[in-house]
Amino acid sequence: MSFILRRLGFYVVTAWVAITLNFLIPRLMPGNPVQVLFSRIKHQISPAAVHAISLAFGLNTSQGLLGQYWSYLDQLFHGNLGVSVTYFPSTVSTVLRTALPWTVALVGVATVLSFVFGTMLGILSAWRRGSRTVDSLLPITAFLSAVPYFWLGLVLLTVFAVELRWLPIAGGYSVDVTPGWTWEFISSALVHGILPAATIVISSIAGWLLGMRNMMITTLAEDYVLLAEAKGLHQRRVLYTYAARNAILPNIASFALSLGFIVGGAILTEIVFSYPGIGYVLFQAVSNNDYPLMQGVFLIITFMVLLANLLADVCYVVLDPRTRESDRR
Repeated sequence: MSFILRRLGFYVVTAWVAITLNFLIPRLMPGNPVQVLFSRIKHQISPAAVHAISLAFGLNTSQGLLGQYWSYLDQLFHGNLGVSVTYFPSTVSTVLRTALPWTVALVGVATVLSFVFGTMLGILSAWRRGSRTVDSLLPITAFLSAVPYFWLGLVLLTVFAVELRWLPIAGGYSVDVTPGWTWEFISSALVHGILPAATIVISSIAGWLLGMRNMMITTLAEDYVLLAEAKGLHQRRVLYTYAARNAILPNIASFALSLGFIVGGAILTEIVFSYPGIGYVLFQAVSNNDYPLMQGVFLIITFMVLLANLLADVCYVVLDPRTRESDRR
């Protein structure tokens, strides 16, 4: 328990540092969101309007940097992330609340699928190494892992959307469908998510497979696994209870990090498919110098990565008895 508490304290400090950097970096960059917004307007803007918009963006320069920092923390505590330049007058919270479910649904499901299938294939390929069928998977998956997301996405688009016309070419749902909890909308969203999800799964499954296979081969040579086999235990018990349980620990840490980066989305994949997720929103924010929106996206990504690492630490304590033993010392 003390191990988890120490890690939790570390993550709290890390979160504070991330929040502080998230506040400072945009303010050290040249220009500000107000100038970007007013550059699009051809009419003369009164000083009072400039001051009001600056307050909305949290850029009250009369407070000084320290005053702005405390104001930023207060707004953050109340869930106020400012106003988006790209989607003005919508707030950053509204934009993120709209885009976040799309990314979590797409990248989250694709990440879980690639982890499960890749890990299971890695276990079987190590256990049955030497088999012609199993060994043929390795060069195929190695080739797929070297293919960039966006290139594979373009290939899938060309084949299945342009040539065969089996699947839609872009978007998160059909334009003639009203968003809501209806089967018409859900089925449209599922169909539009097939190609982006397939792109992520195909590109990332090889990493899980190869990583798990290498760890399994190392673990199968350990003395406790050989002893379990010598005792005559069932092969399935030896495989999953003794070998896979210990070999999967590094993959769990990597999976936790992957869950943390789900919020960031596969940016290039979302851009290729014009998918309305966080990655596409971040691309729009960078293109328009939308500092408040960039701050909001980076903040959520940071918190999700920290939470994922904390979950990984908890999983290590549960799965690896050595962690609990070192904690008692």
